[in-house]
Amino acid sequence: MKHPTAYKPLYETPRGQAYLGDSLPFMATLEAASVNLVFTSPPYALHFKKEYGNAEQREYVNWFVPFAREVHRLLRDDGSFVIDIGGAWTPGRPTRSLYHFDLLIALCREVGFYLAQEFYWYNPAKLPSPAEWVTVRKIRVKDAVNCLWWLSKTPNPKANNQRVLKEYSPDMKRLVRRGYRATVRPSGHVITPKFKDRGGSIPPNLLIYGNNDSNGHYLEQCKKRGLKPHPARFPVQLPTFFLRFLTEPGDLVLDPFAGSNTTGEACEREGRRWIAVEMEERYLEASRFRFAGDLQALPDLYESADDGESVVVQGSLFG
Repeated sequence: MKHPTAYKPLYETPRGQAYLGDSLPFMATLEAASVNLVFTSPPYALHFKKEYGNAEQREYVNWFVPFAREVHRLLRDDGSFVIDIGGAWTPGRPTRSLYHFDLLIALCREVGFYLAQEFYWYNPAKLPSPAEWVTVRKIRVKDAVNCLWWLSKTPNPKANNQRVLKEYSPDMKRLVRRGYRATVRPSGHVITPKFKDRGGSIPPNLLIYGNNDSNGHYLEQCKKRGLKPHPARFPVQLPTFFLRFLTEPGDLVLDPFAGSNTTGEACEREGRRWIAVEMEERYLEASRFRFAGDLQALPDLYESADDGESVVVQGSLFG
């Protein structure tokens, strides 16, 4: 595969390349309007510093905007920018930070993105946090939802919700089989008798994925070789949803904060070309394990959703 930049990849696969380095100067070497989707989870503005690095809340927008400007330049006119970003708490107070909302406004008003739609990722396996307010004083509930800002370069990005249909519920299957009597609901909506099987239901903008891949190949190989896995990973279903929704086979996807390169694995499975950039060599080196063997597309995008509360995970924030 032709390299899109003068940088040399740390490793590559038939569909993509993983690069070690700072993604800001790296992106500057890529051709404008060459990327179909940027899917990433940057380090959040958490109160406590993490080993993978994170900017402080008051500095976060200024830190991130230069990356966003490069993303805007790189995207095709029908391209999308999806950011998985968790919230944070105000230091010393049981109140929420507004940094991720400030970021969203800056990306639209300063950089020029459009907010196509906001999504939310609910992770049932999240541990109760912050402990001070949730488990000690018991005055807040656990924070288990991340925001996903779906931004676009123009008001009409490429998208097709028919590629991410969910299986019908048992009630809906019975409805399709038996038919439906036309009626007017209390809300005033007129329901016609034209229900028919369209292959599945259109999903909502709430995505439910437990992050419980404790027996996956990546973690298995990290343990076997004595390597520390990335402490905060998202499940492969998360980027897969947006790959199917917003791209087509052969499209190019960029993750400028790749971590353990879950996005690259999803692209490899879905037949998308990919570029991953990560500053920490140990995380990028270990991400090679994701590409061992023959990676197949996920048989069911929604199969691993878990509403249980009993799963304990090792890291559940970004890729």
